Amino acid sequence: MVRPILSAADMREAEALAIAAGTTETELMERAGRALAEAVRLYIGPRPTLILCGPGNNGGDGYIAARHLQDAGYPVRVAALADPAQDTAKWARGRWNGAVEPFENCEAAPIVIDCLFGTGLSRGLETFVAKRLQSLVDRALIAVACDLPSGVASDDGALLSQVGTYDLTLTFGALKPAHRLMPAMGRMGRVVLADIGIEASNRWFEIGRPKLPPLDPAGHKYNRGLVHCLAGEMPGAIALAASAAARAGAGYVRVSTSRTIDGLPSSVVQTGGADMKDEHIGCILVGPGLGDVPQVLTLALTSTAPKVIDADGIGLIGEPERMHGQDAILTPHDGEFAKLFGGIEGSKPERALEAAKKSQSVIVYKGPDTLVAAPDGRLGFAPPAPAWLASAGTGDVLAGMIAAMRARGMDSFEAACAAVWLHGRAAEAAGPAMIADDLVEAIPQALS
Repeated sequence: MVRPILSAADMREAEALAIAAGTTETELMERAGRALAEAVRLYIGPRPTLILCGPGNNGGDGYIAARHLQDAGYPVRVAALADPAQDTAKWARGRWNGAVEPFENCEAAPIVIDCLFGTGLSRGLETFVAKRLQSLVDRALIAVACDLPSGVASDDGALLSQVGTYDLTLTFGALKPAHRLMPAMGRMGRVVLADIGIEASNRWFEIGRPKLPPLDPAGHKYNRGLVHCLAGEMPGAIALAASAAARAGAGYVRVSTSRTIDGLPSSVVQTGGADMKDEHIGCILVGPGLGDVPQVLTLALTSTAPKVIDADGIGLIGEPERMHGQDAILTPHDGEFAKLFGGIEGSKPERALEAAKKSQSVIVYKGPDTLVAAPDGRLGFAPPAPAWLASAGTGDVLAGMIAAMRARGMDSFEAACAAVWLHGRAAEAAGPAMIADDLVEAIPQALS
């Protein structure tokens, strides 16, 4: 299931459309507050609970949640940073019949729910407020954020002031970019999305389990997909990529190499030639272990076949416009991205989309918060993956997996998204002691 992602501006527009269609602002707030209370109830049983309310609608959600948690038997206290400043929040405050303590001297509690500030925050919290909030979060058994932890920038995941680490974040209608962007993503804990009746565009979304092409019972190795890999100066990297392509379901994997590469599966064919006009090629993979061999990249670009360009190959492209007319997927990490695209400004999503437009290619912008961007504006955010993926060779494995998905006939954007999701799940299966070779061996578990 794909979960939509909306920027702060797009979320405001979606809420306005829901209101124009007949849902009142108070009804939306009631749904959000009730969903927040239900999430807490499902996550942890009745314990003393402190709800911290800000002056805006995030605080309004907190007052509603307080009422529902109290009805469910939770001992609830509410502490306010300031009086409600908006009519809907005032309405919600009026429906809470308990006391309201001042935020500055409230006592800690086993459950703390942060409803101070949510989507749209543009500046950091006052130092006292940030320190006090973090102290309450740190001392809680369970810390819950309403929409976003206070102090997080919704659209780029920046920490505008010090932010504690939460156990659960509940958001409404759609995920926000910060839920899947570093450094904020590391503070969220489990992220839960509540449906409150808002329609959200799915052009930005969290990448979910892919729907892979079915195998043709009458098929053969070529129509299942031939991945042709081009070797360079460091054969180990292309060996990992080719092995991953084979494990990820390519019907045939071939490596052009001037010397025998040890450690490749016997099913991977090693050849001294490289006919780029071979009509059987479903995808060309170039870049892993390539080194400073620009003529190999040039050879790949003479082909009309789809291609994945990774690692050293990205650094040899020169100008993004060189990729125009190529059916290509580029897989840069931060350093490679900067080398090819220079100083594109903006958030990581904005930079990824601009790079896709400049190159007319699908961009897999790698990192702990990997993004997949298409020239037409589609943007996939990777779900959280294990931290142990940050080891040598795992990017080569991802490149091979993408090439396999593309060779199997998937659209470039969908192939990249599918491989990113499977890559993370294979890492989970491989476990924290894995090396890149183990990741390759875990691909069948992810596929199953």
